[in-house]
Amino acid sequence: MTPGEFAIAATPGGGETASSRPTRVAVVGGAGFIGSHLVELLAADQLSVLVIDDLTHPCGAALPNAVELLEADAGSPEAADALARFRPQALVHLAAKGGVNRALRDPGDHIRRVLANSVACFEAAARAGCEAILIASSGGAVYGDAERLPASEELTPAPRSAYGAEKLCEETYLWTYRQRGLRTVALRFGNVYGPRQDGTGEAGVVAISSTRLVQGLRPVIYGDGSQTRDFVYVGDVAAATRAALFSSIGGPLNVGTGRETSVREVVAGLIRASGAEIAPDFQPAKPGEVARACIDPGRAARSLGWKAQTSLPEGLALTHRFFASQSARTSPGALRPVI
Repeated sequence: MTPGEFAIAATPGGGETASSRPTRVAVVGGAGFIGSHLVELLAADQLSVLVIDDLTHPCGAALPNAVELLEADAGSPEAADALARFRPQALVHLAAKGGVNRALRDPGDHIRRVLANSVACFEAAARAGCEAILIASSGGAVYGDAERLPASEELTPAPRSAYGAEKLCEETYLWTYRQRGLRTVALRFGNVYGPRQDGTGEAGVVAISSTRLVQGLRPVIYGDGSQTRDFVYVGDVAAATRAALFSSIGGPLNVGTGRETSVREVVAGLIRASGAEIAPDFQPAKPGEVARACIDPGRAARSLGWKAQTSLPEGLALTHRFFASQSARTSPGALRPVI
């Protein structure tokens, strides 16, 4: 029996209760893509929020005025000092340093830069009196080529990539904090997309394709585009994270739509949203890429009453509109987030 399996069996149903609702929350990576959307929700809830972010990938959105921001690495002494002073009741860890390709190129460096930092942050939060830790894991990378789809939390994880293996290591470390009495949740996100995602990096086919389209370039598809993913809109992901934060749930939790969509379909949808008459640029497939990925959101529906609300066509249109507006606010050839 894996730690994740035991966590599901041992966890009661997780609706919101007065005792489980924190009032002081630290969000690591709160100035980034997913984090900024979550922080806006928490600020609207009038919670005290501390954002810890090294600002290497700011999303371009200003944080709410009431939110405290510390520019620091998650595993740094400065972050530990801030957590000790702030004394959060819950920590939401959404920071990431590099995706699948960077981890593939140098797995050892990825572990040093990501896993070591994350665990140091978990420990600092625990010592500061934190009662709950929620982290961003990956439903696509952790399950690997699952035997059956949509993949549920009951399946034994089998990551194919160094990135997925690192995410599973973070989940395993959470188990040690669970033994110390903290509530821990590994949010296994599907392929999150939407406004504010970095479209200039190596990951995020929707953001990268949107960026290329507004620049008048052809979107790139690696392989034949038949590979599938569970694409879930960032607003829905932020709502699910908030619901998990305000619940008593523990263990792994899928956050997705339960629907498979091919990369070819997604790129075609973005091209339609842009109105461009352009064809994708097909490039050789990337090594170690999962062929099919789709996660079962049933546990989130049963325990949190959460379900993704944004349809894929609607989400793609909103995302393209965002990138088009960003392009209009930057000089030609310099598409960067406006801070």
